[in-house]
This record gives sequence, structure tokens and C-alpha cells, in this order.
Amino acid sequence: MPKRILQGVVTSNQNEQTVTVLVERRFKHPLLQKTVRKSKKYRAHDEANQFNVGDTVRIQECAPKSKTKRWEVITA
Repeated sequence: MPKRILQGVVTSNQNEQTVTVLVERRFKHPLLQKTVRKSKKYRAHDEANQFNVGDTVRIQECAPKSKTKRWEVITA
């Protein structure tokens, strides 16, 4: 099964080798037909500590790296 890839914005990089990425998705409400914006934060592994707050990055699913990290940064 292919690994999911999401795109989002880095909101925090204060932890060592970890960034918090805010991923926003948009969809049309089934009844009201209004565009709805939902967002979710993911903690991703950043091996080289190279990403800063405000960077747009792509993250990919991976095996669990810690209690909360299930994603890794693949590109900026």
C-alpha cells in the first residue's frame, strides 16, 4: 500500500529533530455545499533540523519514530 503524502506549513521547530506541521484540507459540505476548511497538526521527523517556522513542507507516512511521530519530512 502506498504511503500517504501531505503538504503543510511548519508551525513549530523547538524540539530536537521534530517539526510540527499544520495541514489544511478543504472540502464541500455535503448538505450546505459551502467550502469548509479543516486543519490538523502532525509531528514529523526532521533529521537535520533544517526546517524553520513558516516553511512549506511535504510529509510522508513512516514507521513510528516515537510516541507521537508517525511522519517524516521529505522535501521543502
